[in-house]
Amino acid sequence: MAVIQNKIDFAAVIMVKNANPNGDPLNGNRPRVTYDGLGEISDVCLKRKIRNRLLEKGQGIFVQSDDYKFDEYPSLYSRATGELPKEAFKDKALLRKLSCEKWYDVRAFGQLFAFKGSEAKGVSEGIRGPVSIHPAFSVLPVNASTVQITKSVSSEGDGSKRGSDTMGMKHRVDHGAYVFYGSINPQLATRTGFSQEDALLMKEALIHLFDNDASSARPEGSMELYKLIWWEHGNPTGQYSSAKVHRTLKVSLKEGITEPKDIDDYVIQVEPMEGLVPEILDGN
Repeated sequence: MAVIQNKIDFAAVIMVKNANPNGDPLNGNRPRVTYDGLGEISDVCLKRKIRNRLLEKGQGIFVQSDDYKFDEYPSLYSRATGELPKEAFKDKALLRKLSCEKWYDVRAFGQLFAFKGSEAKGVSEGIRGPVSIHPAFSVLPVNASTVQITKSVSSEGDGSKRGSDTMGMKHRVDHGAYVFYGSINPQLATRTGFSQEDALLMKEALIHLFDNDASSARPEGSMELYKLIWWEHGNPTGQYSSAKVHRTLKVSLKEGITEPKDIDDYVIQVEPMEGLVPEILDGN
């Protein structure tokens, strides 16, 4: 597969309704919010969902989560030493080559291989990937609601009184329109072997970002990848900088709307750029 030849920029609009899109473990798992009150979804969270969608498509993924993995390896160390030959841990160039060939997320996002175990020979090699993804931020400040929840059964004891774990809290964003951006760098793609076919797989994963992603915090249908905007430049360095390209996406409220409740309350526009026509795709 030939590596990508031209730079790619992309942007996505996410709609959230009565869901916790990304809880903050340092704040009681409340939805992440900036000091300005804007909702936030971390880039790590977005990459986790992309990896899961690619796993479901049969792609090799190195960084699999403990609660959603398609093999029996208990750690990254065991996956690396179990799937790569011993020679790879003696030769950094070979480690880079074989790991990029085997795992999609390594050749896309990069990976740091730094293991102390005897099988890995104390290897330390950092791979820089061509795909970069920004955190997602809401267009407007979000309202994060908190409700108290109870269990109808006791986990322990004789059932004569409620245990300390009977009461709990649940958090949600009532409504929010979030936007995130990303790009694919051909120069870095030549080092990891990221191909045009890989770029198409990334586009497909983004369109289906929230498939099979429902949970108690994110009920089915509460999160939606509404629009994906995909710019493919005509050369490796790009006809315009990523910053200029990303700024052409405008998400604003319709005239007369002060408190948005639904996607129909927004206007989504992409300003034209000479010689660079975006592909605008609906989410799944």
